[in-house]
Amino acid sequence: MLIAISIMILAYMIMGKDITPLLNRVRNVDWRGNINALMNRLRPWALKAGRLATRPLLQFYYVLNDEKTSTLDRVLIYAAIVYTILPMDFIPRIVYRFLGILDDGLAILYVYKKIKDKITPEINAKVENTLNEWFGVEYEIVRT
Repeated sequence: MLIAISIMILAYMIMGKDITPLLNRVRNVDWRGNINALMNRLRPWALKAGRLATRPLLQFYYVLNDEKTSTLDRVLIYAAIVYTILPMDFIPRIVYRFLGILDDGLAILYVYKKIKDKITPEINAKVENTLNEWFGVEYEIVRT
């Protein structure tokens, strides 16, 4: 139920519709269990999608995990992650190829714009540590 309501809230926000009745339905959600379950789904998807595609979703995940994150931001982040990693979409990738990827990108971009100020250096450090754990250490070549 949380997945459906979260995705509806994200879609309504993108369309500029009133989300108040839907948001009231998720105000008392216990996010701990949902956040942990999300990470269990995120890792297998990440290993297929690659390091670059995984970075924003991990940034979302760590903002979602932050105690200071508002309910609305949690719902939007949760919806963007779930919508991206689940195989079902409003515009199916299998049928519409490029357009099917664009709706995922739109969800990520919309939520990123909403929460980018909450992505701290500490969160980026956690993201890098997780990416290095999952994909191996990435080295930068510094030219002088």
